[in-house]
Amino acid sequence: MLVIAGAPIGPARQDRRVTNDRRTAVVTGASAGIGEATARKLAAEGFHVVLAARRLDRLQGIADDVQGTAVELDVTDADSVAAFLERVPEVDVLVNNAGGARGMAPVAEYDEDDYRWMWETNVLGTLRVTKGLLPKLIASGDGHVVTVTSIAAFEVYDNGSGYTSAKHAQAALHRSLRGELLGQPVRFTEILPGMVETDFSLLRFGGDAERAAGVYKGMTPLTADDVADVISFAVTRPSHVNLDQIVLRPRDQASATRVSRT
Repeated sequence: MLVIAGAPIGPARQDRRVTNDRRTAVVTGASAGIGEATARKLAAEGFHVVLAARRLDRLQGIADDVQGTAVELDVTDADSVAAFLERVPEVDVLVNNAGGARGMAPVAEYDEDDYRWMWETNVLGTLRVTKGLLPKLIASGDGHVVTVTSIAAFEVYDNGSGYTSAKHAQAALHRSLRGELLGQPVRFTEILPGMVETDFSLLRFGGDAERAAGVYKGMTPLTADDVADVISFAVTRPSHVNLDQIVLRPRDQASATRVSRT
């Protein structure tokens, strides 16, 4: 039995026939929102889930609920990622969900620190974790990398250049892997959500709850569970089926700039 900090992360590879071939899924940014919902959904599908995020106290409570393993991870910190990788001996599914947005301003006025944080979190964070786990995903014999980008990965909008540029780059990283690992036993799925009501806007606007609520006013956005359902569907398809890209938006949203509100 492989152990992480005194707690089992899942059955050793050779014991899987005895345990109904239980698989291990790593979910980053799992302390809230889409990450939490995905961890809960994959656990319900029979995966042992390794939940990774900075907020270890909240993470542990979710892990206890789903009988998973909580491991602290800051994807912007190379040392934190290295320590995390040492504590994950095997993985079948990786869900790159850690990311986010900070601020909205014209290019001429955008804060450089906000830009830097978005690139560090969305792009370099995805690179560090994916690069580190690829050998274990290949070794699993049936690996799967899911990266949660956004419709901002193929659209741009005024005052959003920091986020859209980061998501474009994150998507380019993910899509490159599809060709680079062609022939290897690893699938790659990009999830591109539109408006999802989580704490995304609250964080983007520095905790301004009123401004964040206004983003979804008069329309029905997606929920974290909606996105988690799609991720779960993708990773539970037969091994020969690769869902390359899945775009999902609320019915009330036609694009990043077109939303029907009542």
